[in-house]
Amino acid sequence: MKKLHPIMLAGTGSDVGKSVIATALCRIFKQDGYHPAPFKAQNMALNSYATPEGLEIGRAQAVQAEAAGIPCHTDMNPLLLKPQSDHTSQVVLNGKPIGNKDAYDYWKRGVRSEECGVRSEECGVRIDYRQEVCDAFDRLAARYNPIVMEGAGSISEINLRDTDLVNLPMARHANADVILVGDIDRGGVFASVYGSIMLQTPDDRQRIKGIIINKFRGDMRLFEEGRKMLEDICGVPVLGVVPYYKDIFIEEEDSVSLEKKQRELAEGKVNVAVVLLRHISNFTDFDMLERDPRVNLFYTNNVSDLSRADIIILPGTKATLDDLLELRRNGCAQAIQRAHRDGKTVIGICGGYQMLGQTISDPDGIEGTIASLPGLGLLPIHTTMTYEKTTQQVTFQFEGQACQGYEIHQGVSDTDQSVLQTDHCIGTYIHGFLDNAPVIEHLLSEKVKVKSEKMTTAVNNSDFKEQQYDKLAAHVRKYVDIPRIYQILSDD
Repeated sequence: MKKLHPIMLAGTGSDVGKSVIATALCRIFKQDGYHPAPFKAQNMALNSYATPEGLEIGRAQAVQAEAAGIPCHTDMNPLLLKPQSDHTSQVVLNGKPIGNKDAYDYWKRGVRSEECGVRSEECGVRIDYRQEVCDAFDRLAARYNPIVMEGAGSISEINLRDTDLVNLPMARHANADVILVGDIDRGGVFASVYGSIMLQTPDDRQRIKGIIINKFRGDMRLFEEGRKMLEDICGVPVLGVVPYYKDIFIEEEDSVSLEKKQRELAEGKVNVAVVLLRHISNFTDFDMLERDPRVNLFYTNNVSDLSRADIIILPGTKATLDDLLELRRNGCAQAIQRAHRDGKTVIGICGGYQMLGQTISDPDGIEGTIASLPGLGLLPIHTTMTYEKTTQQVTFQFEGQACQGYEIHQGVSDTDQSVLQTDHCIGTYIHGFLDNAPVIEHLLSEKVKVKSEKMTTAVNNSDFKEQQYDKLAAHVRKYVDIPRIYQILSDD
């Protein structure tokens, strides 16, 4: 196939739909016979994934790799920041954690290599993040065509221009054509698109070759004049106006989308309450269960709602001890214990699994200042936080059937069981545990009054996701000028 320029989906802000459009283009290029790969130099998210090599990347790039039909790799997301508080994040470089940094240290001081456990002869050398992400891109670009790049947040944060690793500086290194994505649903799309373009340097402004307006609601004909006005004031073609959709299911990148999730109980359904932790991570663990027609899955930290739920799930978290302490303060810990005594099913995944145990200890202060806390006491395990992080894809047996998932966790528990079950309680380190149909059927079989009602569309989660990528590609093809994009990516 003809060599295409890399393409970058940049945004007027966060949550405008860059990740979804990038996912669609990965699938479209694959369908058209190309061999695409996703790339995001730096990602800040608590949703992460383990590569086949047992390394960690942002979940969004793993999803985009699935859409492209290729295995995910750390070169697709060489730098991942996992927030632990309002000021600090764990820095994951090329799939491995290299320490916790506050924002000033990360942006202004970098990190010395002795903090990363590198060879002694390299100690004292500061890591050049920009070089690391550029090297990752170069390796990826040598293997795939085209590279579908994703920016981060807004491209108009001019105060961060000198330290920006992921937006226009990365596009310059890649010699990428930039498509600006704006969200019309939140309002102010003219100002945000125009301002984002005008605040670029003259050279970077020339790199922006098109605009995509995302999340449109209503009659498309009403925006025809607006489309022309936007092209006139920006001097950049509008390549498409993509309508908002509700019937396509693509995993979300970060916790911004949690604000839109269901928050209430429902009659006639199995009510599954996911405890809304302050540092919740990998909430995509519940996507398949949420789609089950027998289930009403909602997020809450309301004690009354927890007491009325049929199943309670403690999800993963980036700050296990801090979130456990908060659960004790707000009464949720006691509500979960009472619900379990009343015969309700309680499930813990990753950090939530650790919370269900007897104790959690952090003698080296890996997570923070809390040295130890008693757990909820529902499972017979004790957990100790360790510097080493477990990241791996796994297979496991459940109800006699082979299942799949992945582990990403700090800390070691004193059990060798991948899934630990007691009366009305299940704990596991495995993300994707609830993506497996045997697990869901086991959980719901006792809760559903009409047991003959089974899932018909998502029993095989892999097939379901493939269908969604194809639906997304068809949706974007319908509303975006894909031939024009090919022309842009082919021009000398």
